[in-house]
Amino acid sequence: MLYKLTHTDGVPDNLTPLAFENLHLEKHLENLMADKLAGVLYEDNEMMPIFQERSMQAEADIYALNQNGDLIIFELKRGPAGGDAVYQAMRYCETAAHWNFNALQSMLATYSCDQAIKLQEAHKLHFGLEIALNESDFNRNQHLMIVGTAGSDDLIRNVDYWKSKGVSVNFIPYRVYKIGEDHYFEFFSHPYDRHSNPAHAKGVIFDTNLSYDAESIWYMCEKSRVAAFGDQMGVVHYLGKNDIVFLCHKHQGIVAAGRITTSKVMADDDEEALYHGIQWLTARPVRGVPYKFMPAWQVKEVLDRNFFWARTIKTPYLSLEESEILLKALIGVVGPKS
Repeated sequence: MLYKLTHTDGVPDNLTPLAFENLHLEKHLENLMADKLAGVLYEDNEMMPIFQERSMQAEADIYALNQNGDLIIFELKRGPAGGDAVYQAMRYCETAAHWNFNALQSMLATYSCDQAIKLQEAHKLHFGLEIALNESDFNRNQHLMIVGTAGSDDLIRNVDYWKSKGVSVNFIPYRVYKIGEDHYFEFFSHPYDRHSNPAHAKGVIFDTNLSYDAESIWYMCEKSRVAAFGDQMGVVHYLGKNDIVFLCHKHQGIVAAGRITTSKVMADDDEEALYHGIQWLTARPVRGVPYKFMPAWQVKEVLDRNFFWARTIKTPYLSLEESEILLKALIGVVGPKS
């Protein structure tokens, strides 16, 4: 719940709850959540979306995989939803329990608009696994996530009932507030709603876009920018001034690091890009000259943690302390700034 703090003589003395609204466009909410599931709503969690509901089909809203290959099924409910919504979602879950590996492969191909994509390899890259899962490891278990407004009392009671009976089901509440002329979306990601504070500087491992354009790395290095292009350019909005960005080049590793110096995201319409300006903290690659890099295995060794290497932003984010540790190790590999 969101409360307004009121003060008397500069001292907080009361909490006033703010009314929340219903969001009437369920499909728009679904599209928004599917797009932001991995990078924003589940910033530190292990989630790989593989399918989204099609119109007029008896399907849940979003299907995703976790690191173990279990299927996570999201059913979104706008406004006050009755208890029957749980039964509907459980029917989707029962159907999904019978899907084999080929069915999941087909779903991912449809969702990604790439008939050549391989589920095992995509899953391995997404979660940074050393070895891909076997086909038989996928969809061994199903977990149901029902997303609904926090005011859906009947829905919450039914979820609690089935959870007490051993069903893997959770309720994820959201609220929409209108403050002035702006709307605010409050979401509680399962299980702990862990998120870094957007106001705090952080470390980010950021992809150089080699899969789509080999020139992107030179765009960034020569113009002192961290940039994203085309459909992915919106991820630049996740970055802020004073963040430390580690540029990661596919098949190599981290090639350079810099600190963001700009407060606002800027656009380059000619390149279909959004970008921030950066000040280099290490040596950077120069076109036509051999350069050094820190491979993913070494990054994991330095920080004793793994990352979702298949993403443009390779979450989870780094704390400033972790960033300084990685930066020191990276300078030892690629060299100091010139």
